[in-house]
Amino acid sequence: MVWTSAASGVGARVSTSRDGDHPERGDVPGWVMITLMSAVLVAALLALAGPALEGLFNQAMDKVGN
Repeated sequence: MVWTSAASGVGARVSTSRDGDHPERGDVPGWVMITLMSAVLVAALLALAGPALEGLFNQAMDKVGN
């Protein structure tokens, strides 16, 4: 009978750690949102500044080529 209660206690501890009660578990959805927002921000900046950066690059290559 002691063995059964000890085994059930171990099972209970394992199930609570899977439920997110572990103190070192990170906030995965928050990091996913930050990553997506960063990717959208980079894409928007590249879309807005892309032609200007391309012109700047071409101008620099023309100066180096001469």
